[in-house]
Amino acid sequence: MSSGAHDVSLGGAPLAYPSPRTVLELLKPITWFAPMWAFGCGVISAGRPLTPHLPAIAAGVLLAGPLVCGTSQAVNDWFDRAVDAVNEPDRPIPSGRMPGAWGFYLAIGWSALSLAVAALLGRWVFGAAIVGLILAWAYSAPPVRLKRNGWWSNAAVGLCYEGLPWFTGAALLGGAAPGGRLLAIAALYSVGAHGIMTLNDFKSIEGDRAMGLASLPVQLGVAGAGRVACAVMALAQCAVMALLLTWGFTLAAGAIGLLLVVQLGLMVRLLASPRARAPWYNATGTTLYVWGMLICAFALRAAAGAG
Repeated sequence: MSSGAHDVSLGGAPLAYPSPRTVLELLKPITWFAPMWAFGCGVISAGRPLTPHLPAIAAGVLLAGPLVCGTSQAVNDWFDRAVDAVNEPDRPIPSGRMPGAWGFYLAIGWSALSLAVAALLGRWVFGAAIVGLILAWAYSAPPVRLKRNGWWSNAAVGLCYEGLPWFTGAALLGGAAPGGRLLAIAALYSVGAHGIMTLNDFKSIEGDRAMGLASLPVQLGVAGAGRVACAVMALAQCAVMALLLTWGFTLAAGAIGLLLVVQLGLMVRLLASPRARAPWYNATGTTLYVWGMLICAFALRAAAGAG
């Protein structure tokens, strides 16, 4: 038995269970940042006072990150345990530190807990949580298993990481479905996140190919997938700038334009060696991408306050 699991007795029969540290590793806290950031952008863009809603906002951050996103990580690792045995054998399930079917049990339990918290935050938040959880299971679980095709899988993840949390934050403070402007911006940043997800697929090409998963690097090759990822990220931001200019948000559009210019320079270096430099780009170019989201959120907030 590895050090991450313990033996206890239940009715005289031995029972192995994972340590809290292993459970936390399965839920991958590093992945929570993106949906929590997008949720925060939604909260800001709603244009409502924040202080009276701080407890609800805190619950929403918990929902977006540790709960719904954590659920998606548990579901993915359970149904990807054979792929991870090839790509990343040190992960909790293939390494044996998450014994038996505990990965599946945690995925079920975290789904239920997510729905319970979402139900306390209103019908729009609850509805968004249902959609997010459906996509989380559809992404990994058969028979749907969206991740068998990189076009569909990256679209689902982009929506769950950016659009749905943005919608949730705005709906939480507004008490209703967000307006067209917020939905358009959230949708475009979801589209751009498709490219970010493609970069994340570079690390698992061998395992994906061996298991018949047609990620974009498998379908298009490393160079082709890199070009598609960059084009998607850049075009989505160009569309965001066009909308902002149409709405009269000139300063915000200009700021995002400057961020994009820097990203384009970073993309040139990325494309010289996409697989090796994908983690570097995620730490640089993707950071600039999400700062653009925050700029949009404050522009929409200012407009709501002015109105």
